Amino acid sequence: MNAKTKRIIAILFTVVASGMVILSGVMKLMGSADVVKTLTNAGVGPYIPMLGIMEIAFAGLFLYPKTMKLGFVLLCCYFAGAMAAELSHGGPLTGAVMVLVLVWIAAFLRDKTVFFPTTIQERI
Repeated sequence: MNAKTKRIIAILFTVVASGMVILSGVMKLMGSADVVKTLTNAGVGPYIPMLGIMEIAFAGLFLYPKTMKLGFVLLCCYFAGAMAAELSHGGPLTGAVMVLVLVWIAAFLRDKTVFFPTTIQERI
């Protein structure tokens, strides 16, 4: 596989993962009935707008190349919390896990040092 194909695949995964997160954030900000019901049952009803803003901001950080690693860490933490909330309330993990897997794949394809940091000797 050549470099151009790898770059296109990385962009595709990044756009899909970030798009899903941004769409989820927009749905929270718009007050979608299903989202409000689900999050209210999970006990975070008063924080729905803040959660939406966080999702959009974290996805934005993930999209921007210079802040991709920070966005990656914040998205991982956010969706780990989402999984914990789902587990504690008997909900399905599929949504949070699917988005998190896409974020991990996109991060790996964009910059392998997110998972495999280089040593000082390799940089010299």
